[in-house]
Amino acid sequence: MTTYDAWDLLTGPGQGVLQVGELVAAFGLSALVGLERELRGKSAGLRTQTIVGVSAALMMLVSKYGFGDVLGGDVVLDPSRVAAQIVSGVGFLGAGLIITRQGAVRGLTTAAAVWETAGIGMAAGAGLVLLAVVVVVLHFAVVLGLPPLLARLPGRIPGSQRLHVMYVDGHGVLRQVLTECGRQHWTVTGLAADPPGVSDITESINAVDPSEPDQVGVVLTLSGSGVRDAARVLGVLDGVTTITVQDEEAE
Repeated sequence: MTTYDAWDLLTGPGQGVLQVGELVAAFGLSALVGLERELRGKSAGLRTQTIVGVSAALMMLVSKYGFGDVLGGDVVLDPSRVAAQIVSGVGFLGAGLIITRQGAVRGLTTAAAVWETAGIGMAAGAGLVLLAVVVVVLHFAVVLGLPPLLARLPGRIPGSQRLHVMYVDGHGVLRQVLTECGRQHWTVTGLAADPPGVSDITESINAVDPSEPDQVGVVLTLSGSGVRDAARVLGVLDGVTTITVQDEEAE
């Protein structure tokens, strides 16, 4: 019978400086992604992303080194099976971050970031630290570099836009808004009113002045050429008080 002392338990195969370094790499890289989400006020921020990344790295290390004592003879293991289960399991976590409100799907970027963080942790745990670093760099290129690029696209390129429009009730303002959309050749693909008593459906919308109880809101989804100018065009109509552009990054 083989006996082990406490030191053997702490320094066995797969528990060296290399593996600890891989865990630390997963911690640091996942924390960078989590910090970006935290600064943007997302639901899965620094703590969630870091825990997911480090946990995924730990599972990869267990997959690589955790079964050495049972291998031999007719015992054959496939370490890639653990990685596959991580991908599936984190998918459920990401699904919990996606919500549908007023016909709009929110939280997709945050859910994708959690899935991405798991991949970063898996790469670090597998010893592919360089690949994990590259993915973190690409993450910041996507979330910080693409939005300004999209904003500079020519306004005549067909696209879609989702707006939250606050306006004075009882003065035919919504009719004017829809008429102007038709004049601009924008197609209304979605129209949803705020629930009764709710004047703010996203945290990014300014609070409505309580002295203006006759204001109501709708979520308007438009498509067509030049639709990126919709907020500016509709915002000057009489009776329109607030227009907020809603997109994936608003959640």
